[in-house]
Amino acid sequence: MLTDSLLEPALISLAYLLGSVPTALLVCNSMGIADPRQQGSGNPGATNVLRIGNPVAAALTFLGDSGKGALAVSIAIMTEQPSGITGLCALAAVLGHLFPMFGAYRGGKGIATFFGCMLLLSWPLLLIQLSCWLILAGTTRIASLASVVMALITPLLAWWLAPELLSPLALIALLLIARHRLNLVRLFQGQESRF
Repeated sequence: MLTDSLLEPALISLAYLLGSVPTALLVCNSMGIADPRQQGSGNPGATNVLRIGNPVAAALTFLGDSGKGALAVSIAIMTEQPSGITGLCALAAVLGHLFPMFGAYRGGKGIATFFGCMLLLSWPLLLIQLSCWLILAGTTRIASLASVVMALITPLLAWWLAPELLSPLALIALLLIARHRLNLVRLFQGQESRF
């Protein structure tokens, strides 16, 4: 059995590998849909799959992306890791999705994977995040705006509901905002696409 000094980096590495699984590519390839990195926004995520494919493919992509985040965190929880290590596994899973080893480091925006992590890290916090995202996405029809605002409020929500996870969740939020930098430019220019 691995000692704690070996188990912790092994779990974080596994979380990164799980996050690296290219769900959108696998779904699109199996359903005869063009590579999402070469179509629409070029983002291998559920929103772009919805644009170039169909709702079923988008739903499967979302479930796969959120599932790999949930699995990464659940393994840490099942091995009774402290909250700090569990949070680092969530961070590693999101990093894997953003910069996947199996996708030439060209990943998605990380929102679905983050939601999957949050399901097990703090479901009350997730409910607020999801509500924020759904309300903004539903009213503006701009997924990137909903994602950025959700990321912005996450550290405050973590401080309130899950202070032990504040550091990793704040880092994830910063990564998500940085990953949406081009979307933010288009938003300010009034050129961001709607879904």
